[in-house]
Amino acid sequence: MTKKYILGIDGGSQSSKVVIFDTDGRVVCEASQALQPLYTPEPGVVEHPDDDLYDSIVAAASRVMKEFRGDPADIIGVGLCTIRCCRALTRQDGTLVEPVQSWMDERLARPYEHTNDEVAYVTTTSGYLMGRLTGQLTDTVANYIGPWPMDVQTWDWFSDQETFDSFNVSRDMLYRVQMPGDVGGYVNERFSAVTGIPQGLPVVHTANDKAAEALGAGLRDETTGLVSLGTYVTGMVVGNEYVADSASYFSNFASEPHRYIYECGGIRRGMWTVSWLRNLLGDEIRAGAAAAGVSGDEHLNTLAAQVAAGSDGLLCVLDWLAPPTEPHRKGMFVGFDERHGYAHMYRAILEGIAFTMKHNMMAMEAERQISIETLVLSGGGSYSDLCMQIFADVFGIPVVRNEVRNAAGLGAAICVAVSCGVYPSFGDASHAMVRREARFEPNPRNVTLYDGLREVSAELRAQTDAILLRTRRILLDHTEANRT
Repeated sequence: MTKKYILGIDGGSQSSKVVIFDTDGRVVCEASQALQPLYTPEPGVVEHPDDDLYDSIVAAASRVMKEFRGDPADIIGVGLCTIRCCRALTRQDGTLVEPVQSWMDERLARPYEHTNDEVAYVTTTSGYLMGRLTGQLTDTVANYIGPWPMDVQTWDWFSDQETFDSFNVSRDMLYRVQMPGDVGGYVNERFSAVTGIPQGLPVVHTANDKAAEALGAGLRDETTGLVSLGTYVTGMVVGNEYVADSASYFSNFASEPHRYIYECGGIRRGMWTVSWLRNLLGDEIRAGAAAAGVSGDEHLNTLAAQVAAGSDGLLCVLDWLAPPTEPHRKGMFVGFDERHGYAHMYRAILEGIAFTMKHNMMAMEAERQISIETLVLSGGGSYSDLCMQIFADVFGIPVVRNEVRNAAGLGAAICVAVSCGVYPSFGDASHAMVRREARFEPNPRNVTLYDGLREVSAELRAQTDAILLRTRRILLDHTEANRT
């Protein structure tokens, strides 16, 4: 029997990744294309410049098809997964009118404002990209979280007209929505010509990127948790019922019809902070990495692994991007002395991320009356053995890393495998295509240490809020005085 393949597209916040899997979920070849820096022409406006989301997919897909040594005719479908909570404004033909508004754009916190008559449709990144890949203006229902007239409980638009109208988007400005695992369209001539992906292949809907990541990480019940280490770091478990009024988490669409992701509070610009530190250090890191014959991240991991657990008392507060409701918040390192260098700073960032996620996931566990027995890490941080061990020690439970680190891309492939009949259900596909690679057990001595430091870390914001609020008022008053 001829071997078959699946192409998974994962359009992320910092790069677009395209992976060809076999139907057992093993990576055959892959490519990625970094996104351009976000365009921020004024406070509150954060956009993906030009047509970057589409162009980056074209670049990555072109490279992966050139690398693929199999027969393109044996690729059975394409799974499309993209970043969530963004807004794309398109013309009648599905092309962009304006740059895509990032999830960090303050306009996403408000209902849509129609200021440009060229705009025919208001859609998500997944709807926009499905239109470019296929010519069909369809979208996955499971990416409509945030400023959309979507009822997460019914998986359909709000039936109450007053509620629907409060989002300021008419029904004829919305794409037709479908379920994860549905075929949204077929690769059109233009996308095929610029990438080499065969024309006519089905392009299958998934969900928002975090939900596709949960599916690709192998989450099937509430005994297994996931921490997604991306630009936005969050913690998740899966379940079957919608919960409207939870205090410590929210119910989000899963990448499987009528299932849910329960998602705790997260960290904005979480793993981005690692990139910030690496770029800040610049030549020093590059020189050290070159001398050791490794990447900058590997060099930092090697140095930080030599630092004792607890970073010799250095703590990190991960508020490099403050929430809109608390604009005074700032990222901080607390506790410097003469022993500390950039390896301590790097380790303190990883420990700070783990402390925050442990705190947030403990609250979710208590409210849901569950106990997470195993934690999966996915995303860039999962490549680091140091990061894996820190999470095992902070959470006090085994932490596992999967063979496929690009869990969102694998989640997209799982949706294709079910859609195309390779497996009869999402559960069967997950069981066959997701495999564990490594398991990290907690070190009891570090568990005790980290429990104490995590409690201190959780109190830092309350201790510094007054100072940061006062600083913000002084700076705002100074800016206003200079204007006048």
